[in-house]
Amino acid sequence: MRIASKASRVAVQVGLLVALVAAGTFVMLRPYLSDDERIFDEGRINKVISQGPVTVGHVEWKLDSLKAYTAILDKDGEKISMGEPAGSIIIVATMTVTPRPGVFLKDRGFTCDALLRDDRGNTWDTEQPFDYPLPTYCGDDDHPFTMDKPAQVAKVYLVPKSAVPHLTGVTVEQLDERMRVLITP
Repeated sequence: MRIASKASRVAVQVGLLVALVAAGTFVMLRPYLSDDERIFDEGRINKVISQGPVTVGHVEWKLDSLKAYTAILDKDGEKISMGEPAGSIIIVATMTVTPRPGVFLKDRGFTCDALLRDDRGNTWDTEQPFDYPLPTYCGDDDHPFTMDKPAQVAKVYLVPKSAVPHLTGVTVEQLDERMRVLITP
């Protein structure tokens, strides 16, 4: 009888110890596991969409094409020099962008950023080539935007040649909503 009561007491103590360790671990890790801002800053993607359309931050995005070039031409057929380093490839993402109610159209333009992303987590910012046939940002005076009217915009990126096979698409994001969407071709 003494052995049974001793065994039951040890079992209860082990169970209590396991419960206390689990509760302590949960309390210590909860701020790290549920910190949306930190997770967003580390590059979390909330959704993956094929071509779109998808609305993020009151802007509707649709990826029309994602193509690689060794050189791009301006409106007159002249090569645009962007100071690209040797061995880099120019990637052009042609997108249809529609501002929806809730977007502040200042001077008939707004901010519309899209990052190029590969399967390794690398991202590239857009370049601004002058005289490209399509607008390269959504605040171009020559190409004004109006509410609920779709317009095409080109996002131009310079990437190393070795990264081209690993490209997955472009990401659009909204910090206030902690929303990041990957749009794949």
